[in-house]
Amino acid sequence: MKSKVTVNIAGSPYTLVTTEDSAYVEEVAAQVGQMMTAVMQQSRVSALDAAVLTAVNAVDSALKEQQVSESLRAQLKDELEEMTKVKNELAEARREIKRLKKSPK
Repeated sequence: MKSKVTVNIAGSPYTLVTTEDSAYVEEVAAQVGQMMTAVMQQSRVSALDAAVLTAVNAVDSALKEQQVSESLRAQLKDELEEMTKVKNELAEARREIKRLKKSPK
């Protein structure tokens, strides 16, 4: 269900329509505000320029995290495939041991 949440970002109020919990939206807005304030203090740029730079930084971070996540998924997939291979080899070895125990000497 959609709800409206009013937040303050870098001194300006914004009413956001969201399906997220209001506490989550407020946390997101607080982090955006902190990022914008930091950009404005470091660069002495307008709020609009700070918003653009903040968006660029946020997307950059998100893309880097996505790359890390994809890399970890690939590693996990490789490990699972290796584990399946070892499990199959173990099962085959057990069958061979069982066969050898049954065969006359």
